[in-house]
Amino acid sequence: MAVFVALGAFLMTLFGGWTAQRVTDRRHLVLGLAGGLMLGVVGLELLPEAMEAAGDDFLGVHRALLLFVGGFLFAHVVERLLAVRRAAHGAADADDPHHHGRDAGRPERAPEVGLTAASAMVLHSLMDGIALGAAFQVGGGMGATVALAVITHDFADGFNTYTLTSLYGNDRRRAFAMLFADAVAPVVGAASTLLFTLPEELLGSYLGFFGGALLYLAAAEILPEAHHEHPALSTLLCTVGGVGFIWLVVALAG
Repeated sequence: MAVFVALGAFLMTLFGGWTAQRVTDRRHLVLGLAGGLMLGVVGLELLPEAMEAAGDDFLGVHRALLLFVGGFLFAHVVERLLAVRRAAHGAADADDPHHHGRDAGRPERAPEVGLTAASAMVLHSLMDGIALGAAFQVGGGMGATVALAVITHDFADGFNTYTLTSLYGNDRRRAFAMLFADAVAPVVGAASTLLFTLPEELLGSYLGFFGGALLYLAAAEILPEAHHEHPALSTLLCTVGGVGFIWLVVALAG
C-alpha cells in the first residue's frame, strides 16, 4: 500500500517541476512562491516533526535545534566556499577579451550549488518515502495521514527541485534529471521499508539538519533573487501564499 501511495507522490513531484518549468516568463513569481513553500515546509512541517522525534536535549539544547543550526551553517559554509571558487574563476575570466559583456547584468552562477541543493531535496524525498512506509507499518490511519502530507507537499518538492537546479545555471537536461530523481525517491524509500525500520531519533535528527539547510537556501538565495529585479507586491504575495499553502496542508494532515 505504501509503495502504491508513493506512486502518487511520484506524479505530484513531476507536476510540480512541470509547473516551475512552464512559468519562466514570470521567474520572479516562481522564485517568490518557491521561497514561501520552502519557508513553510521548514517552519511548519520539518522543524516541529524533528523536535518531536529527535530525542532528548544535548548540553541544554534540543538536538533538533542544534542540528537545525548546524544545517544552516553547513549550507552557508558550502555556499561561501563555492563563492570563493567563483571569484577565482572570475579573476581568470577578466583576462578574457570575449568574457566582458557576455553575461553582463546577470548574477554569478554556480551549478554545483544547484546540484547540491537538488540532491538534498532528493534525499529528503527518499526520507519521505521511508516515513510513508513506516507510517503504514504503524497502521492504516497513520499511513493515510502521512500519505496526505507527503503527496501534497511533493508538489512543492518538485517545484523547488527544478527551480533550485535551474536557478544556479544548470541546463534543462540536468534540471529534469534531478526532478526525475526526486520523483523516484519516495517510491524507493517506501519500498525500502519492507527491508528495515529507521530509528525515530535518526529520522528526527535528519529532519532538523535538512530544515536548517533548506531555510538558508530560501532566506539567503531564493528570496533575494526573487526580489532583485522585480521587488513587486505580487512577488511578496506569492511568498506569503506559499507559506499559507503549506499551512493548509499541515492543517488537513493533522
